Amino acid sequence: MQINRANILGVQVSAINMSLAIEAFENWIKEGEKTYVCVTPAHSVMDCVQDHRLYPLFNNSGMTTPDGMSLAWLLKLKGYKNVKRVAGSDLMREVLAYSVQRGWKHYFYGGAIGTPEKLSQHFKSTYPEIKIVGAYSPPFRNLTRDEELEITSQINATQPDIIWVGISSPKQERWMAKHINELSASVLVGVGAAFDFLSGQKQRAPLWMQKTGLEWLFRLITEPKRLWPRYRLYPLFVFLALAQILGFWKLENKKGK
Repeated sequence: MQINRANILGVQVSAINMSLAIEAFENWIKEGEKTYVCVTPAHSVMDCVQDHRLYPLFNNSGMTTPDGMSLAWLLKLKGYKNVKRVAGSDLMREVLAYSVQRGWKHYFYGGAIGTPEKLSQHFKSTYPEIKIVGAYSPPFRNLTRDEELEITSQINATQPDIIWVGISSPKQERWMAKHINELSASVLVGVGAAFDFLSGQKQRAPLWMQKTGLEWLFRLITEPKRLWPRYRLYPLFVFLALAQILGFWKLENKKGK
């Protein structure tokens, strides 16, 4: 399945909506392909602008979703009229619901201690027939190579089709790119704070804020100390995106191994 992409400040963002995203999952798992998905808000794009070494992590993915209304709007300006925002929480909820009829097996990797287990309980209570085969909360420190091998072995023993990764960006993108060939799952998906939202650990912004591109403001108000370093770059993102649209700022797609 060919997924169209558009260059947004050097990041090749997938021109998709939720239906196209689920169709991609269906094809990957059916064909036994191995890939990973980056759920990408504006701050991840700015991470790449600041550190060009991050570009290949997003541009070599099977899909880099527009997790943010600003990215969806920019894709529409580039001519992709059917694009919709595909946020991590929404993607996870929709794919897991769809997977019940397909029998896909899921593994949750990430979150604070107890969070992936709460997430598992939430989905099992909502969909009793869902197949969640494991959950693990890794320590916040860097793992040794022996620890990494032990964890990947434990995950592979459960034979998941999809591994959901919630360890924040860009850490989760680095983890997926590093381990994609060591894990037996077809798809790895980095969904960041979705573990906290869907498990009830944190409150998500009201729907009207999500639809009007203000979810970042809600999160900043609720976690100012943690999120200010991330969101302080949003005015620069707007400036650079406008400069790119007008042709005053150019950056080629950064793709590599």
